[in-house]
Amino acid sequence: MKMSEALKGGAAALALVATAACGGTAGDKPAAAAVQIKLPEITVTDAELEGNPLRAEWTGQYGAPPFAEIGTGHFKPAILKGILETRGEIQAIVDSKEGPTFENTILALERSGQSLAKAMGVFGNLSSTDTNPEIQALEAEIYPMLSTERDAITFNPVLFARVKAVYDQKDRLGLDEQDARLLELTHRNFMRAGAGLSSDVQAEVSKINAELSGLTTTYGQNLLAASKGFKLMVTDEARLGGLSADFRNALDADGNKTWEIGLDRPVFEGFMTNAEDAELRQQLFDGYRQRSSTGEFDNNPLILKIAQLRARRAELMGYKSHAHYVIENRMAKTPEAAIDFLGKVLEPALKRAAEEQADMEKLAGRPITGADWWHYAEKVRTDKYAFDEGQLRPYFQLDNVREGAFEVAERLFNITLEPVEVAGWHPTVESFDVKDNATGAHLGLFMIDMFSRDSKRGGAWMSGYRDASAIDGKVIRPIITNNMNLVPPAQGAPALMDYNGVETLFHEFGHGLHGLLTTIRYPSFSGTFGGPDYVEFPAQVMEHWAGEPIVLAEFARHHQTGEVIPQALIDKMNKAATFNQGFKTTEYIAASLIDLHWHMLTSEEAAAITDARAFELGVLKKYNIPETIEPRYRSTYFSHIFDGGYSAGYYAYLWAEILDADGFDAFKQSGDIYNPELAAKLKKWVFESGGLRETDELYRNFRGSDPGIEPLLRNRGFADPAPAEG
Repeated sequence: MKMSEALKGGAAALALVATAACGGTAGDKPAAAAVQIKLPEITVTDAELEGNPLRAEWTGQYGAPPFAEIGTGHFKPAILKGILETRGEIQAIVDSKEGPTFENTILALERSGQSLAKAMGVFGNLSSTDTNPEIQALEAEIYPMLSTERDAITFNPVLFARVKAVYDQKDRLGLDEQDARLLELTHRNFMRAGAGLSSDVQAEVSKINAELSGLTTTYGQNLLAASKGFKLMVTDEARLGGLSADFRNALDADGNKTWEIGLDRPVFEGFMTNAEDAELRQQLFDGYRQRSSTGEFDNNPLILKIAQLRARRAELMGYKSHAHYVIENRMAKTPEAAIDFLGKVLEPALKRAAEEQADMEKLAGRPITGADWWHYAEKVRTDKYAFDEGQLRPYFQLDNVREGAFEVAERLFNITLEPVEVAGWHPTVESFDVKDNATGAHLGLFMIDMFSRDSKRGGAWMSGYRDASAIDGKVIRPIITNNMNLVPPAQGAPALMDYNGVETLFHEFGHGLHGLLTTIRYPSFSGTFGGPDYVEFPAQVMEHWAGEPIVLAEFARHHQTGEVIPQALIDKMNKAATFNQGFKTTEYIAASLIDLHWHMLTSEEAAAITDARAFELGVLKKYNIPETIEPRYRSTYFSHIFDGGYSAGYYAYLWAEILDADGFDAFKQSGDIYNPELAAKLKKWVFESGGLRETDELYRNFRGSDPGIEPLLRNRGFADPAPAEG
């Protein structure tokens, strides 16, 4: 989520991380002259701030925001006041008459911006979970303003000179590991944000940063409006053949015999898989794939401009492309290496996908289209494995699945999650006190928001209202959230999930644990720190436990009878686990390649593109992606890369699968999926360590070696199974 990551570590990280697009290595020296960044004059009166809950101390249990007291009108004055206070804190560092030290420069930067972070933490989260036109207008105003404030900090030559002076004596300061890492990252982030560049280049970069902030915000708002604005209305129940009773009821929540089918992913997948009406499937398929491609919410011109600006900024910083900048500090190191990796997995995926398509066309008796794939894949699965995924839903009640995930965490990491009464931002939000069993210490507050609504953006994500810190001995534990978009059940009915939803819940909980268990005292690298190629590992590795028979036996119980899921059904599920993996892998890699190719463009190449759809079709043709397999995301609704933090990084989910497959393989090979020695290492070096060390080192400390690709290929059915244990 945009601002939760932006605000890690107060003003220092706000300045250095949130832009997170391009920085430079053009000499490790301060700019010769200060870039002239004109900051807007801000005036906030005491009357505007009076009674503002975003400015008050939150005295409720766990320090959660008083959501019921916070109105839209409270955001702007609190944010503006936070900006003014941050300016003052930064200026105090710059004006200090004392020589630069770790305490008066690096630590002072880390302490700065707390009131701004507090206000923006609430604003950034609620703009995703409960937006409205006023919040959207404020987003368009605030985010470009914050971009300029970030640049004013980054490009302040006196401030950077102080940071550099401390960094230059790092080996003589006697710092402990966390202090040394804070110093290293602070200097690195200044450099990558452009602090060492000339003032004229900094001025152009700052202008691009502000423009990009506005464009990406508009992109996200367009996508939300287009997604929520699409409704496929069905008034003839006879056309809903194939859909289960609970699915139908969820689509007709008012009971008025009008079924509304929207574009939230669980609804889309469920309908495309099970609905027998081919015409309705095609209409929904077209609605999903054509979002924000025409009309009032068309994202095409924004995509072209974003690509041009990112490419130009990279060149100003001395990089070949935006992708080369982004990937430089990640595990792949170069976009070429990322593409090479994707190619190694795409080759067997395409072969398998062709076999899958042949099976479906044999069953259908005709060529199939992209709109047919989900539906006929399920028919083939039923035919081949006598397994209908709909058989699983009665056993996957939301509350039970959640408790199953909690049980896994409790056994692995010796923690407990106890339900507590904390008022959330929506009536359906639930809260849990996370505690360390060994000490009884409070580790954090965990809040979950599981159901879709029109005011909430699509997808599933982890975020936080407060990061962990322990500066000056003051221990502050995090407030972490998980968000999903499950279909709300009809009144009085249980919330049932498909297995994809189960995996998603475990995945987001893994992100949540990464934020909750951290032992890092500095917010700028506590919790979920690292590029997506690593930060997805703690989430994806948790998915493996979801499908283990001994774990399923704990939480997969029939919602009516309480019967534990039959072993025979688990066996069928596991036999079918790699089914359709050719399609799933290909659609994912297709999107990853589109992302990389957008961001490997030079500014000249980007400026020459006039048709975003034609560009992505060219990419798909280059890699022989069949027309029947749509990429996971088309560019017009690829929020990860055009409105999120994954530009030139969407490939990272698969890269992280090298880690999670290899990491879980260690547990499997040990014969105990709760192996206490491995669990202790996983907790210490992954879930607790944040960004304490470089990500490849953290992984090796857990696993004892670098990961291999073989477990990934086995898990996807592209290689022979591992030898049996023993």
